[in-house]
Amino acid sequence: MTESLSDRMLRENAAIFAQMVDHRFVKDIRADRLPARVFDRYLAIEGAFVETAISIFALGTAKADCIAAQRQLIAVLDALANRQIVYFERVFTARRISPSTSHLTAPGVAAFRDGMRALAETGGYADIVTAMFAAEWMYWTWCSDAATARIVDPDLRNWVDLHAAPDFEAQARWLKAEVDRAGATLAETEKVHLVHLFGKVQHLEIGFHEAAYADPGHPEDDGGG
Repeated sequence: MTESLSDRMLRENAAIFAQMVDHRFVKDIRADRLPARVFDRYLAIEGAFVETAISIFALGTAKADCIAAQRQLIAVLDALANRQIVYFERVFTARRISPSTSHLTAPGVAAFRDGMRALAETGGYADIVTAMFAAEWMYWTWCSDAATARIVDPDLRNWVDLHAAPDFEAQARWLKAEVDRAGATLAETEKVHLVHLFGKVQHLEIGFHEAAYADPGHPEDDGGG
């Protein structure tokens, strides 16, 4: 049986994917030891990224080659604009989080935001679904595992459960299938490009998650994990 493009991405990027899903951020959540201020900074930078995600999925909708894909992507846009942003507004209020521009300009955060936006603007539909597959498959993988752990913080518990839920899994699996559909007619050089792109997103994600620990006011956060 011929290996699918998405499975090839996972196989050839297994090492960097494992590095991300075993990041200290993930380890700290599994062990129920993630400092509250680290989670707050993560929420601040993740909440800000939702606006970028909306732009990425909007470009994906414009570049999609069929109405079925566009309908799915419109549903994703609706969820981002009308559910995820509302979630962040609520949790920011409850946790008294005031997003700082210093968080948003941190190297790992800026590299992830600008890198993801650039690939959506300059790449084609296959690039966009590959990038979002890389991100969402990663989240679903580690959150599905972490969902079995003891997590005391109710907001953190909710965040993990959200990304382990059946509807999020269905979206991640749709992106996986869409990668295979989009890549079915591509030349080998184009497939190699997408495989490398999957790995690039994992590298960007590692820097993004590491940025949640970067607070000179609390140097203990910067220790190993």
